Amino acid sequence: RAYATTSSGTLYGEQKEFTTLGDNNGGDDNDDDNNGGENGGDDDNGTINEHEYVDLGLPSGLKWATCNVGASSPEDYGDYFAWGETSPKAEYTSENSITYGEQMSDISGNAQYDAATANWGGSWRMPTEDELWELFDHCEWEWTQVNGVNGSKVVGPNGSCILLPAAGYRYGSALDDAGNGGLYWSSTPHDDDGYYDAYVLFFGNGYEYEVNHYRSYGRTVRPVSD
Repeated sequence: RAYATTSSGTLYGEQKEFTTLGDNNGGDDNDDDNNGGENGGDDDNGTINEHEYVDLGLPSGLKWATCNVGASSPEDYGDYFAWGETSPKAEYTSENSITYGEQMSDISGNAQYDAATANWGGSWRMPTEDELWELFDHCEWEWTQVNGVNGSKVVGPNGSCILLPAAGYRYGSALDDAGNGGLYWSSTPHDDDGYYDAYVLFFGNGYEYEVNHYRSYGRTVRPVSD
Protein backbone atom coordinates (compact mmCIF):
# COMPACT_ATOMS: atom_id res chain seq x y z
CA ARG A 1 0.00 0.00 0.00
CA ALA A 2 1.16 3.50 -0.73
CA TYR A 3 1.06 5.81 2.28
CA ALA A 4 1.61 9.42 3.24
CA THR A 5 2.41 10.77 6.72
CA THR A 6 1.41 14.31 7.65
CA SER A 7 0.85 16.24 10.85
CA SER A 8 -2.64 14.77 10.89
CA GLY A 9 -1.42 11.17 10.81
CA THR A 10 -0.74 8.47 8.23
CA LEU A 11 -3.08 7.80 5.33
CA TYR A 12 -2.95 4.51 3.35
CA GLY A 13 -3.89 3.87 -0.26
CA GLU A 14 -5.57 0.82 -1.75
CA GLN A 15 -3.76 -2.49 -1.19
CA LYS A 16 -2.19 -3.92 -4.35
CA GLU A 17 -0.41 -7.21 -5.06
CA PHE A 18 2.42 -7.76 -7.52
CA THR A 19 5.32 -10.13 -8.24
CA THR A 20 8.79 -8.81 -9.00
CA LEU A 21 10.92 -10.25 -11.81
CA GLY A 22 14.50 -11.45 -11.40
CA ASP A 23 17.38 -9.76 -13.21
CA ASN A 24 17.85 -11.09 -16.74
CA ASN A 25 21.40 -12.19 -17.52
CA GLY A 26 20.78 -12.60 -21.24
CA GLY A 27 20.42 -15.74 -23.33
CA ASP A 28 17.92 -16.53 -26.04
CA ASP A 29 14.15 -16.85 -25.79
CA ASN A 30 14.33 -20.57 -25.06
CA ASP A 31 16.76 -20.40 -22.12
CA ASP A 32 16.85 -17.15 -20.14
CA ASP A 33 18.70 -17.29 -16.82
CA ASN A 34 17.31 -15.17 -13.99
CA ASN A 35 18.94 -14.10 -10.74
CA GLY A 36 17.94 -14.84 -7.18
CA GLY A 37 14.60 -15.88 -5.76
CA GLU A 38 13.94 -18.62 -3.26
CA ASN A 39 14.06 -21.26 -5.97
CA GLY A 40 17.79 -20.96 -6.55
CA GLY A 41 20.80 -18.94 -7.64
CA ASP A 42 21.95 -17.31 -10.84
CA ASP A 43 22.00 -20.45 -12.99
CA ASP A 44 19.11 -22.38 -11.44
CA ASN A 45 16.13 -20.52 -12.94
CA GLY A 46 15.11 -19.74 -16.50
CA THR A 47 12.40 -20.04 -19.11
CA ILE A 48 11.67 -22.43 -21.96
CA ASN A 49 9.00 -21.42 -24.45
CA GLU A 50 7.85 -18.67 -22.02
CA HIS A 51 7.37 -21.07 -19.09
CA GLU A 52 9.64 -20.91 -16.05
CA TYR A 53 11.76 -23.80 -14.81
CA VAL A 54 14.03 -24.61 -11.86
CA ASP A 55 17.18 -26.71 -12.09
CA LEU A 56 17.11 -28.69 -8.84
CA GLY A 57 20.63 -30.04 -9.27
CA LEU A 58 19.42 -33.57 -10.01
CA PRO A 59 21.88 -36.15 -11.39
CA SER A 60 19.99 -36.23 -14.70
CA GLY A 61 20.11 -32.44 -15.08
CA LEU A 62 16.31 -32.48 -15.55
CA LYS A 63 14.55 -29.11 -15.28
CA TRP A 64 11.20 -28.97 -13.49
CA ALA A 65 8.57 -26.35 -14.31
CA THR A 66 7.53 -23.96 -11.54
CA CYS A 67 3.79 -24.33 -12.32
CA ASN A 68 1.29 -26.99 -13.33
CA VAL A 69 -0.18 -27.01 -16.81
CA GLY A 70 -3.04 -24.50 -16.80
CA ALA A 71 -1.80 -22.71 -13.64
CA SER A 72 -0.94 -19.03 -13.32
CA SER A 73 1.24 -19.36 -10.20
CA PRO A 74 3.13 -22.14 -8.36
CA GLU A 75 0.32 -22.59 -5.82
CA ASP A 76 -2.45 -22.62 -8.46
CA TYR A 77 -3.84 -26.14 -9.07
CA GLY A 78 -4.10 -25.66 -12.82
CA ASP A 79 -6.00 -28.01 -15.12
CA TYR A 80 -6.84 -31.69 -14.65
CA PHE A 81 -6.29 -34.28 -17.33
CA ALA A 82 -7.21 -37.90 -17.82
CA TRP A 83 -4.02 -39.82 -18.64
CA GLY A 84 -3.16 -39.57 -22.33
CA GLU A 85 -5.50 -36.60 -22.90
CA THR A 86 -4.45 -33.04 -23.63
CA SER A 87 -7.57 -31.03 -22.66
CA PRO A 88 -9.54 -30.72 -19.40
CA LYS A 89 -13.19 -31.74 -19.45
CA ALA A 90 -16.37 -31.44 -17.39
CA GLU A 91 -16.50 -35.11 -16.33
CA TYR A 92 -13.87 -37.80 -15.91
CA THR A 93 -15.12 -41.36 -16.36
CA SER A 94 -13.84 -44.63 -17.78
CA GLU A 95 -16.47 -44.32 -20.53
CA ASN A 96 -15.08 -41.02 -21.88
CA SER A 97 -11.37 -41.79 -21.37
CA ILE A 98 -9.60 -42.19 -24.71
CA THR A 99 -6.79 -44.42 -23.35
CA TYR A 100 -8.64 -46.51 -20.75
CA GLY A 101 -8.47 -50.11 -21.95
CA GLU A 102 -5.95 -49.30 -24.70
CA GLN A 103 -2.49 -50.84 -24.88
CA MET A 104 -0.08 -47.90 -24.56
CA SER A 105 3.65 -47.25 -24.35
CA ASP A 106 5.29 -44.30 -22.59
CA ILE A 107 3.75 -41.04 -23.88
CA SER A 108 6.38 -38.51 -22.74
CA GLY A 109 6.93 -35.92 -25.49
CA ASN A 110 4.17 -37.30 -27.73
CA ALA A 111 1.99 -34.27 -28.48
CA GLN A 112 -0.99 -36.50 -29.28
CA TYR A 113 -1.14 -37.79 -25.70
CA ASP A 114 1.21 -35.68 -23.55
CA ALA A 115 -0.63 -32.73 -21.94
CA ALA A 116 2.62 -30.88 -21.22
CA THR A 117 3.93 -31.12 -24.78
CA ALA A 118 0.55 -30.35 -26.34
CA ASN A 119 -0.15 -27.28 -24.20
CA TRP A 120 3.32 -25.80 -23.62
CA GLY A 121 5.24 -26.90 -26.71
CA GLY A 122 8.99 -26.65 -27.04
CA SER A 123 10.88 -29.31 -25.10
CA TRP A 124 8.28 -29.54 -22.31
CA ARG A 125 6.90 -33.01 -21.57
CA MET A 126 5.43 -35.14 -18.80
CA PRO A 127 7.93 -36.80 -16.43
CA THR A 128 8.53 -40.53 -16.74
CA GLU A 129 8.22 -42.99 -13.87
CA ASP A 130 12.02 -43.01 -13.44
CA GLU A 131 12.05 -39.21 -13.24
CA LEU A 132 9.49 -39.31 -10.43
CA TRP A 133 11.76 -41.69 -8.53
CA GLU A 134 14.64 -39.26 -8.98
CA LEU A 135 12.61 -36.65 -7.06
CA PHE A 136 12.03 -39.14 -4.23
CA ASP A 137 15.64 -40.34 -4.10
CA HIS A 138 17.49 -37.02 -4.32
CA CYS A 139 15.17 -34.32 -2.89
CA GLU A 140 13.93 -33.27 0.53
CA TRP A 141 10.15 -32.97 0.86
CA GLU A 142 8.49 -30.50 3.23
CA TRP A 143 4.75 -30.09 3.72
CA THR A 144 4.00 -26.37 3.60
CA GLN A 145 1.39 -23.71 2.88
CA VAL A 146 1.71 -20.85 0.39
CA ASN A 147 -0.98 -18.15 0.19
CA GLY A 148 -3.38 -20.48 2.00
CA VAL A 149 -2.70 -23.45 -0.32
CA ASN A 150 -1.27 -26.70 1.07
CA GLY A 151 1.43 -28.51 -0.82
CA SER A 152 4.93 -29.96 -0.76
CA LYS A 153 8.10 -27.96 -1.09
CA VAL A 154 10.58 -30.15 -2.97
CA VAL A 155 14.20 -29.12 -2.34
CA GLY A 156 16.87 -30.38 -4.72
CA PRO A 157 20.52 -31.26 -4.00
CA ASN A 158 21.63 -27.71 -4.92
CA GLY A 159 19.11 -26.05 -2.56
CA SER A 160 16.73 -24.93 -5.29
CA CYS A 161 13.10 -25.88 -4.87
CA ILE A 162 9.68 -26.18 -6.46
CA LEU A 163 6.20 -26.14 -4.92
CA LEU A 164 3.74 -28.92 -5.76
CA PRO A 165 0.26 -27.89 -4.58
CA ALA A 166 -1.95 -30.59 -3.10
CA ALA A 167 -4.47 -30.36 -5.92
CA GLY A 168 -6.32 -33.65 -5.30
CA TYR A 169 -8.02 -35.31 -8.25
CA ARG A 170 -11.23 -35.33 -10.25
CA TYR A 171 -13.60 -38.18 -10.98
CA GLY A 172 -17.00 -37.60 -12.49
CA SER A 173 -17.52 -33.87 -12.00
CA ALA A 174 -16.26 -33.80 -8.40
CA LEU A 175 -12.94 -32.53 -7.03
CA ASP A 176 -11.68 -34.77 -4.22
CA ASP A 177 -8.84 -34.58 -1.67
CA ALA A 178 -7.78 -31.05 -2.68
CA GLY A 179 -5.65 -29.54 0.08
CA ASN A 180 -4.85 -32.95 1.52
CA GLY A 181 -3.00 -34.79 -1.24
CA GLY A 182 -1.32 -34.25 -4.56
CA LEU A 183 -1.57 -36.74 -7.43
CA TYR A 184 0.51 -35.93 -10.50
CA TRP A 185 0.62 -37.97 -13.67
CA SER A 186 3.75 -39.57 -15.02
CA SER A 187 3.97 -40.46 -18.70
CA THR A 188 4.48 -44.16 -18.01
CA PRO A 189 1.74 -46.82 -18.15
CA HIS A 190 1.75 -49.43 -15.41
CA ASP A 191 4.01 -52.41 -16.18
CA ASP A 192 1.57 -55.15 -15.23
CA ASP A 193 -1.60 -53.45 -16.39
CA GLY A 194 -0.74 -51.57 -19.57
CA TYR A 195 -4.40 -51.16 -20.51
CA TYR A 196 -5.95 -49.33 -17.54
CA ASP A 197 -3.40 -47.79 -15.15
CA ALA A 198 -0.48 -45.35 -15.21
CA TYR A 199 2.07 -44.30 -12.59
CA VAL A 200 1.25 -41.34 -10.35
CA LEU A 201 3.31 -39.16 -7.99
CA PHE A 202 1.34 -39.21 -4.73
CA PHE A 203 2.08 -37.09 -1.65
CA GLY A 204 0.51 -35.56 1.42
CA ASN A 205 1.44 -34.32 4.87
CA GLY A 206 4.41 -36.51 5.84
CA TYR A 207 4.43 -38.97 2.96
CA GLU A 208 5.36 -39.17 -0.70
CA TYR A 209 5.54 -42.20 -2.96
CA GLU A 210 4.59 -43.57 -6.35
CA VAL A 211 1.37 -45.47 -7.06
CA ASN A 212 -0.45 -46.68 -10.13
CA HIS A 213 -4.05 -45.72 -10.71
CA TYR A 214 -6.84 -45.54 -13.27
CA ARG A 215 -6.13 -43.42 -16.34
CA SER A 216 -9.70 -42.13 -16.40
CA TYR A 217 -9.22 -39.90 -13.32
CA GLY A 218 -8.44 -36.21 -13.78
CA ARG A 219 -5.04 -35.35 -12.31
CA THR A 220 -2.57 -32.50 -12.51
CA VAL A 221 0.53 -32.37 -14.73
CA ARG A 222 3.88 -30.79 -13.83
CA PRO A 223 6.06 -30.50 -16.95
CA VAL A 224 9.77 -31.23 -17.19
CA SER A 225 12.45 -30.55 -19.79
CA ASP A 226 15.91 -31.97 -20.48
